[in-house]
Amino acid sequence: MIKHMEVTDKNVSNSDLNEKNEEETVWPQILAILAGGLGAFTDGVIFSWTSPFIVKIVQNKVDYDISEEEAANFPIIQPVALIITGLLISNLCDVIGRKKVLLFLAIPHVINLLLSAFARHVYVFYAARVCAGIGDAFLWSALPMYIGEVASPKVRGVWGNTLASGLYMGQFAINVVGSYCDIPTTSYIFLPLPILFFMIFIFMPESPYYYLMKKDYEAAKCSLKFLTRKSNVDPEFNQLKHDVERQLSESGTWKDLVSISSNRKALLAGFFLRWSQQFCGLPVFNQYTQFIFQKAGGLVSPRVASMIFSALCLILNIIVVTFVVDKFSRKRLYASSLVPCSVVLFIISIYFYLDQMMPSVDTASLSWLPITALVSYQVVTSFGVTVIPTLMLGELFSSSVKAKGLTVLMIAMAAGVFMTNGIFNLLNTSVGYYAPFLLFGICTVLSSILSFFVIPDTKGKTLEEIQMTLKTAE
Repeated sequence: MIKHMEVTDKNVSNSDLNEKNEEETVWPQILAILAGGLGAFTDGVIFSWTSPFIVKIVQNKVDYDISEEEAANFPIIQPVALIITGLLISNLCDVIGRKKVLLFLAIPHVINLLLSAFARHVYVFYAARVCAGIGDAFLWSALPMYIGEVASPKVRGVWGNTLASGLYMGQFAINVVGSYCDIPTTSYIFLPLPILFFMIFIFMPESPYYYLMKKDYEAAKCSLKFLTRKSNVDPEFNQLKHDVERQLSESGTWKDLVSISSNRKALLAGFFLRWSQQFCGLPVFNQYTQFIFQKAGGLVSPRVASMIFSALCLILNIIVVTFVVDKFSRKRLYASSLVPCSVVLFIISIYFYLDQMMPSVDTASLSWLPITALVSYQVVTSFGVTVIPTLMLGELFSSSVKAKGLTVLMIAMAAGVFMTNGIFNLLNTSVGYYAPFLLFGICTVLSSILSFFVIPDTKGKTLEEIQMTLKTAE
């Protein structure tokens, strides 16, 4: 009898050990996130395509007879297409699933690269930028949601910002390749990427949240088994089922997005994060990198400077998401990033003012300042501005309104990109190069103050715990 009890105790102990080992298996979640990140990488290439090629297109009058004013529309058309597409596909993630929406991403990416390769007329380039905006809509409506739902809290803290990391990798890649290759060659180099993304991501699981919303419980369990590599997922399944059912007890209408206090707070926080990110000048720096360096002059050529800038974007993003973002409050990180960001923007504005508006002042001794300021900008924004908004997108909303909430924030982001690019072009031509950076600096100061009152802290919390935090704060 004693021996039997010892054997039983040993079996129980082994069972507990196996269960513990199963709980620590997170690589399938990371694999699914990285597979989605490949789509973000291609999107980053296409989004930042304007950085190396606006200058080349305007200067090349043999292959492209396109003026600077016509080329200035490239970064503006893309967010307009994103807004229109975003409205049309607002419920698509809840209808066909997050995974299928992401698979559609490959189509506009392939068309964009093919159009860019063969384009000679400005309107063909415009069509390519429309496809870029359509791709943005598929990416931003589905990938933040997908990452937030397939990742556990400990995985989400480090890997939840894969979308932004993928975008920065794409930005770096297009600045390097685009600096040394012409448009057709560059397009052919990157054309296999969306095809590779489709071939890999098709084998990834759908979000278990989506299956639970559709009451496909067996499929939800299969998804959980893939993501956790556990043979028994009943505890996780029951907890998720309870959480989703509670969240779906809300009707999930567009009205609920503003009438329910927790949803309203999530929407306000999302709006603030997206607009404060755009109005600190981030899309302008990403899409006009070589243009800005060309106008600023300095010791380093615009081509090399843009590669340094985009490389820093990538390296700092990886460092921050790996070692920083999950160790500090989201709110504190964001505010601590905005304050020095505003200082750098004011310095850039002063330099352009002296260089353009005060010809009597010799700025030759300040030729080191443009590249130094742009590098400093990337350093200070990497600790919050470039990381926190994207990371929190998949965390804020209840399942019942998540698709609608992310659609609204996607449109808000596109509107912000459209407005900042438009303001940049308008103030550049009508006032001076210093004016947009002065405006962005003022906006960033205001954002740093508001961040303490608007942003909830989601670090280390499950999606359900975040909803409870928003509700208890009512």
